[in-house]
Amino acid sequence: MQRQQIPVPRPPIRKAFAYITSGTRVLLFTHPDHPEAGIQVPAGTIERGESPADAALREAREETNLADLTPGRWLGRDVFDAHAIGRHELHDRWFWHITAGDDVPETWRHGEMFGSNGSREHIAFDFFWADLREPLPPLIADHDRFIPELKAVLGIE
Repeated sequence: MQRQQIPVPRPPIRKAFAYITSGTRVLLFTHPDHPEAGIQVPAGTIERGESPADAALREAREETNLADLTPGRWLGRDVFDAHAIGRHELHDRWFWHITAGDDVPETWRHGEMFGSNGSREHIAFDFFWADLREPLPPLIADHDRFIPELKAVLGIE
């Protein structure tokens, strides 16, 4: 008799998302070398022993190269089925509001040496601000999930 192999589900990967604001604007970015990655907000994996709040601030600093960032409020948590973006995993996502200092560029390019898949390649990000009082461009993979909560915190209709 042959035994059937039953896959064991892996626990969700913990992710921290940073809604970085300057006034009524939220920071977004694209991948110039990978346009299929869509428009995103800074986010990344929560490291072992790291709190979601600390991870959101760390990811915000690493991805944007902005130093003057102040942690804000937790906006919400969800579980995202990453099959929608071609990954066979679930993401336990924590969304945080982070405030940028007054001296921020309008647009800029920055990048990281490590991709979310652990690759050791330089990944460029093109950053820009979007006014939350206007409709946002479509964000990939439900990155806009807690934008209504962010607008409420900022007092925007």
